[in-house]
Amino acid sequence: MQVYRVGGAVRDRLLERPISEIDWVVVGATAEQMRELGYRPVGADFPVFLHPHTGEEYALARTERKSGRGYGGFTFYASPDVSLEDDLIRRDLTINAMAEDDHGTVIDPHGGQRDLAARLLRHVSPAFAEDPLRVLRVARFAARYAPLGFTVAPETLALMRQLSESGELDALTPERSWKEISRALLEPRPDVFIQVLRDCGALKVLLPEIDALFGVPQPAAHHPEIDTGVHVLSVLRQCAEHHQPLTVRWACLLHDVGKGLTAEADWPRHIAHEQRGLRLIRAINERSKAPKDCQELALLVGEYHTHGHRALELKASTLLELLQHFDVYRRPQRFEEFIAACEMDARGRLGLEQRDYPQADYLRGAMQAARAVAVQPLLEQGFKGSQLGEALKLERLKALKAYKKTLEM
Repeated sequence: MQVYRVGGAVRDRLLERPISEIDWVVVGATAEQMRELGYRPVGADFPVFLHPHTGEEYALARTERKSGRGYGGFTFYASPDVSLEDDLIRRDLTINAMAEDDHGTVIDPHGGQRDLAARLLRHVSPAFAEDPLRVLRVARFAARYAPLGFTVAPETLALMRQLSESGELDALTPERSWKEISRALLEPRPDVFIQVLRDCGALKVLLPEIDALFGVPQPAAHHPEIDTGVHVLSVLRQCAEHHQPLTVRWACLLHDVGKGLTAEADWPRHIAHEQRGLRLIRAINERSKAPKDCQELALLVGEYHTHGHRALELKASTLLELLQHFDVYRRPQRFEEFIAACEMDARGRLGLEQRDYPQADYLRGAMQAARAVAVQPLLEQGFKGSQLGEALKLERLKALKAYKKTLEM
């Protein structure tokens, strides 16, 4: 029985990056032997065990054979006669197909160290094309390691394109896709994730509404980058540079999908794209099974992001309606995320990345003014039910008018 560190722990140690978790592979053992040693079995499809003390995952060395469509269409074989090399060759990328023994010796049968040095994401074997999830995984790794100069090897991109065109991506469950998409959006370069998916043809399969934005022009006066798809990539990059949460990044990815519906005769203007985009955002939310907070913010940002940009010009009554839509009295954090998404949208434009966004503080001040209106005095005056709601609305409107007047002085 021999135990090796494998995969990400070896890769990141060689890259001198922090190691978040360690995966182990066990060669020459049976499931019964692992249980006798106190390891707790957790794998449903193949033998994976938790260490009795550390809780780390130990998997028996295994081989796999394609037996059906999609990510789950594999038959696994684990036995003491499966070698370390047999186990490593089934992995996705060469940089993930290395192992390390107790002495720190790296076992690298597929050139992982060479590709680390060359900053290449390269597949291990042609079996790569059997698993559609690997398209998303490679794009996610590209998003993670782009700051280090990594790119996808041309031959690997070709296999990813083959997978995208084969119909295999349709076999991915929404849950598996969302897990990869959400993790990728939180990487240092989420824009690279989207670009790689587009380069291999997977974007038009998984997120056709986003793919449709590339080549759609916008007015140069507001968008020096012109192309709507390029703008979305720039907004995602701003999200990463400003450490925005997943909710904001998801909303920013979807905020302009309505522009993909504009007739070419109307280009480069996109009148009412906010409203037209809502049905697309709903469709993407439902299809992707995104969490509720991501879905809600994406719809609100899609509908109201231009309100955010024009905040300084809005009438007090319109400002109040905006605050009411976001329910800032019970959910102020959601409005903060809306402000962040609007700012990322404003900064995600060629040459305007460092621009000030005074609308952010203005909107925060408006929210504070409206939230500061006390209910108790109105209750003491005898207001209740719908009358209380109307009275409260009037007081908040007065507060917002006063707030605007103070700033104009």
